[in-house]
Amino acid sequence: MARKLVIVESPTKSRTIGGFLGADYDVVSSVGHIRDLAERSDLPAEVKKTDIGKFAIDIDAGFQPYYVVNSDKKKIVADIKKRLKEADELYLATDEDREGEAIAWHLLDVLKPKVPVKRLAFHEITREGISRALEQPREVDMELVEAQEARRLLDRLYGYEVSPVLWRKIQSGLSAGRVQSVTLRLVVDRERERMAFQSAEYWDLKGIFTATEGKDAGRSFEAKLTSVDGKRVASGKDFDDRGALKNDKVIHVHAALAGALAAGLADAKFTVNGVDSRPYKRRPAAPFITSTLIQESSRKLRLGARQAMGVAQALYQKGYITYMRSDSPGLSGEAIRAARKQATALYGADAVAASPRVYATKDSNAQEAHEAIRPAGDSFRTPDSVRAELTGDEFRMYEMIWKRTLASQMADAVGTTSTVRIGATTAAHHAVEFSASGTILTSPGFMALYEESRDKARYEEDEQKVEKESRLPVLAEGQKVDADGIEPLTHATTPPPRYTQGSMIKELEDRKLGRPSTYAAMVDVIIDKGYVRVEKQALVPTWLAFAMIRLLEDHFAWLIDYAFTADMEEGLDEIASGRVSRVDWLSEFYFGSGASDDEGRAQGLKRLVEDLGEIDARANSTFEIGSGIALRVGKYGPYLEREVDGEKQTASVPEELAPDELTVAKAEELIANQGGDERVLGQHPTSGLDIVAKAGRFGPYVTEVLPEDAKGRPKTASLFKSMDLETVTLEDALKLMSLPRVVGVDPATNEEITAQNGRFGPYLKKGTDSRTIESEQQLLDITLEEALAIYAQPKRGRGRAATPPLKEFGEDPTSGKPIVAKSGRFGDYITDGETNVTIPKSESVESVTPERAIELLAEKRAKGPAKKPARRTAAKKTTTRAKKK
Repeated sequence: MARKLVIVESPTKSRTIGGFLGADYDVVSSVGHIRDLAERSDLPAEVKKTDIGKFAIDIDAGFQPYYVVNSDKKKIVADIKKRLKEADELYLATDEDREGEAIAWHLLDVLKPKVPVKRLAFHEITREGISRALEQPREVDMELVEAQEARRLLDRLYGYEVSPVLWRKIQSGLSAGRVQSVTLRLVVDRERERMAFQSAEYWDLKGIFTATEGKDAGRSFEAKLTSVDGKRVASGKDFDDRGALKNDKVIHVHAALAGALAAGLADAKFTVNGVDSRPYKRRPAAPFITSTLIQESSRKLRLGARQAMGVAQALYQKGYITYMRSDSPGLSGEAIRAARKQATALYGADAVAASPRVYATKDSNAQEAHEAIRPAGDSFRTPDSVRAELTGDEFRMYEMIWKRTLASQMADAVGTTSTVRIGATTAAHHAVEFSASGTILTSPGFMALYEESRDKARYEEDEQKVEKESRLPVLAEGQKVDADGIEPLTHATTPPPRYTQGSMIKELEDRKLGRPSTYAAMVDVIIDKGYVRVEKQALVPTWLAFAMIRLLEDHFAWLIDYAFTADMEEGLDEIASGRVSRVDWLSEFYFGSGASDDEGRAQGLKRLVEDLGEIDARANSTFEIGSGIALRVGKYGPYLEREVDGEKQTASVPEELAPDELTVAKAEELIANQGGDERVLGQHPTSGLDIVAKAGRFGPYVTEVLPEDAKGRPKTASLFKSMDLETVTLEDALKLMSLPRVVGVDPATNEEITAQNGRFGPYLKKGTDSRTIESEQQLLDITLEEALAIYAQPKRGRGRAATPPLKEFGEDPTSGKPIVAKSGRFGDYITDGETNVTIPKSESVESVTPERAIELLAEKRAKGPAKKPARRTAAKKTTTRAKKK
């Protein structure tokens, strides 16, 4: 019987597809890319000595790449080759974006099949979606492969040329990247705006009014002061970031004026000056594309970019949604019919748009413009029908995608927006006007099912634009109303809000920096590398990020120019469409165009790096705070420095202190309190030395104060986690400084047992045998009997008792062993018993899916052991790409 081998890139996807295809098909997973550009340690000795050795790219031969099969994929490739020998046909069914197309080509080039080959693209993993794909096979799209390869080669050239400059001049281990660096620049630029920002105070009045006539007599409503003597009252948007008014046609109400106006209205008569009504109509949002899905997941589900993409990928691979990387909001005819039919059944015919809604992308260069992200299938499963199959974030995301898809085909929300203007004259003869607005929905349309969330507004008046059901009474012009109270309110302008992961992705999309498949990775990499930290969902740059961006701006300005980065993305689109040559494009980037260019991009990356000149590393990492205080980015973190009367003063800057919070006053406070607030606890009963408690870089501690002429170091001890700097006593300090403590002597071996506090926590030590103990308090009160009982137990892994895993992920396709999440000394990590990988800072145990766990382990294996010396390997033939068909 004929056998067909189907290769996909995900183990979960292979299981799902295998369940649909049946016994005639053998479905296997490549677990992502099977090969990549070689690292230097993977190159044969004779190749390292050539020009290829620097990048694993033969630049002089038309930028030919030197690929190697990843070390962790050799077993997988061998298994696929074995299966291929038993197959009559080969189907390459990797994802339908550039990366998926490249994976398919690499498989084709490595396997060299002798059987017929067909390229399949499963837009959705459902029975009907798979059937459609089988009916429409194609060849590998070499233009997409060219675009992916150009992007990979560009990133290698960029990173390998620029990153070493950061290592030499700032800090080892830093990295630069085509989109990564501009993403970091966006975060730093926003923080610079916040640092330069000056707040402005402005006031207005809030009035509580009550209708006195008509059917709504007695109903109260709230209105806000909007004009004084015909001039509009200034609001937050009327001030610039320096605190000055941008518009001289508005009136700035300050505290004194607000108080005077409120007092002058105490006995005023209020009349309705006018009632303005206009029709209200709101269209539903388009179905999800990758960027909008990540943004809405951030706002509604509180998921980070990587988490959102991980959940979406799991839903796609399990067959619940269509492909999760798309920049097209369009729906197929089947999807439109399914959405309209289901919306009609659930909400009635009146709730559905009269004709199908068609959505299109505004980006004329949109690549891989597949269908929008929607529920899979020609008929959609309702959230209730999948509740038993999906849990947690997967269920919540599926429900959100389902709602958004149906809502996109529903009717507009229709109603009326009314604005009431209330006028009066103060005792000082100032004409004032209050206004109140509200929207009454007469037909909710799509809003009965779904409403798009919004990012936090910068100004209060922007927040009030969110439509709510009106509570306004029916009023008519000339009608009298009573004022139940007039209250002055103070406001202050706020700095530009920091980016969240969701709003950053929107910014990247708006500027056309990167593509949907890269958004999550770009945001995550600047977090994982420590350039940015996440605080209450906001992205806060570190001073290290400031130093990196300053160096790039001063010496590689065109590489992190927003417009130039967007142009590079368009260049990749041109390659994907076959209009531009990959070699010509890379050559212009690396060697330059030779044309006149004020920004220096015509110089090319190679010459730019060679002609950098002298870079003052100290000056680059120094930032003036004011009053003679400078911040320096050091090896162990940022610190302050100034000189007073010839004496140098320094102070560490707390990690949690954001750059825009480091004012001159705060800097002086840190210097004055360097070492933390020192508190004298008393004198040592034996030595008579003062014992003090203070805060240090590595936490609170107690220490003795030695005379100036004393030799040696003072005795010091860290506080227990259960202790507080403000409440620690002299008795506590003496106990801490007495450690390590002799617990007793083991009568069987005559060896002394001591209780000690180490780098990884409290433990017992007997000769060379160490055992972990449960708490720091045991250091002070554990008895010899209890210690002997611990030593009587069998030792388990450095003295630690075995603990159950935090989460289980199933079997690893490479090692064949179970994958679990555990808690370790350096944080939570994932392991299959052979390879360990720390969970990135931007993710959590709960958010990691089985697919993400496999991906993390594969990435760790590909990197190889840390600091392992390179070994000589047999020569590998340089792989070149087949000619375009």
